[in-house]
Amino acid sequence: MDGLVIIGVAAAAMIFAIFGWNPFAQYRDTSGLLTEGYSKFETGVKRQPNGVYRVRALTRMPGVTPEMVRWWFTDYMQTTDHYKQWHSQAHVWMDWENKTPGEIVGAAHLVHEYIGIDLSKLRISFVDASELLGPLDIRGHHFIVGARVGMLEEPIDVTTMCHFVRDTEFGAEMRSVFWMGHVANRGGTGLVDKLKGVLGNTWLARRVLVREAVAVNLMTHAIEEMGNLSDFLPDLYAKEMAIKTA
Repeated sequence: MDGLVIIGVAAAAMIFAIFGWNPFAQYRDTSGLLTEGYSKFETGVKRQPNGVYRVRALTRMPGVTPEMVRWWFTDYMQTTDHYKQWHSQAHVWMDWENKTPGEIVGAAHLVHEYIGIDLSKLRISFVDASELLGPLDIRGHHFIVGARVGMLEEPIDVTTMCHFVRDTEFGAEMRSVFWMGHVANRGGTGLVDKLKGVLGNTWLARRVLVREAVAVNLMTHAIEEMGNLSDFLPDLYAKEMAIKTA
């Protein structure tokens, strides 16, 4: 009997080591994202109990409105030159798939960009934010969008994200959140693709593959690119609107 107990304890320990405590726990902690005022965690990185890294970045955007940010994503950004204007040092190349003028949900943004010192080739598939956050009841002037982020050259998603832009007395304010470490097969039919979608979501895999340094690099990248955007967007928007109405 003692042997069975030892085997049971060992099996439980192995399951915990691989999957973590409650492997089926909700991986997207959305606390503080849509609340008024400010939370204690607006910018930083935190490891969730299931191994996922939650990355937050708060960007104040004086002179910017949520409508300007919407326009940047849905209408203006069309070329690699536009993309490089957003972050000249980190952004290398971009293209769109399934992009409709004035819309972004359903489109995929294909990018090459440096996050830290590593060149990442990514497919950012934009979805309705409610798909990630659940039913939304947001008051006031705002813009919100969600996305699933994956490898450009493999049918695997590895991160989900959301940008929420709200009005304040000094201009717009963007809350960005990324949940790093949720792996999802993006239509791959091979056995390896399916196994990646299962094994990649274990606590052990997340602990090994999603490192704090990578999360910090992503946070820094978001702060830099959204800060750059706030610097030039008001003048760019005014110029383009003047041309449009001339």
